Amino acid sequence: MLDDRLHNENNEAVAAVGFWWHSIDLGGGLVSPGHKSASQLAQELKSMKLPDLHGKSVLDMGAWDGFFSFEAERLGASRVVAMDYHAWHSDMDKLFRQRNEKQSSKGNDETNEAPPQIWYQNELPGKRAFDLAARLRNSRVESIDADFMSVDLDQVGMFDITLFLGVLYHTRNPLLSLERIARLTKELAVIETEAIVLPGYEDLSVCEFYETDELNKDASNWWAPTLPALLGMCRAAGFKQAEALNDPPMTGKRARLKTAIGGAKPVHYRAFVHAWK
Repeated sequence: MLDDRLHNENNEAVAAVGFWWHSIDLGGGLVSPGHKSASQLAQELKSMKLPDLHGKSVLDMGAWDGFFSFEAERLGASRVVAMDYHAWHSDMDKLFRQRNEKQSSKGNDETNEAPPQIWYQNELPGKRAFDLAARLRNSRVESIDADFMSVDLDQVGMFDITLFLGVLYHTRNPLLSLERIARLTKELAVIETEAIVLPGYEDLSVCEFYETDELNKDASNWWAPTLPALLGMCRAAGFKQAEALNDPPMTGKRARLKTAIGGAKPVHYRAFVHAWK
């Protein structure tokens, strides 16, 4: 009876969070209803090709709900720190409900209401999911609420492994952000980002810039690099070596044929990179 009551209480707590970005195993058969499915996250984790984490310190920069932080802990890391700012200070449940309503009312000129407040300087509505997951998992993952681009890096410290997942293309200054990641990294940075390939010009080192919400209707998306640009920026930022973990799509003769017929248009994909110190 007590177990049933606890399970129901945990279910209610998970539902009360509202929007979850990650599907996280919370124990007792309970999995958070994440926007990213458990199978999708498992595939991403596999694509990262993490080294043995036993005895390693890990920084998860841009942790959000904390799936990869908790996975690093599960995989044996001796210390894990989850760091975020923009996601934690934003009411993500309200934000995504607003986006869905905007999409459903597209073309309706009568919807002129002011958008609801999303950002809270002195509150952490977007961290509710992380805090609940950490509690239910009895996790020892530490958390730092700070803006990565302005925080004193000496106070953050250095880590054997840094995870920079789904963050780079949200930064206004991608090279500077990689320089800051390099300063925090002792051994390896694992980077995952939106990227592009230009069919027929696969070796071109460029970044596509988004002035407003051209990428996925999200105004917080700023850049998408080609793979040569991404690897080059890693080296310029202070990493000795950078290597791609997955190949860009649309390469070779097929890509050149499409370019000859219709011109070069960026093809988007998610790039995974290891950057070594």
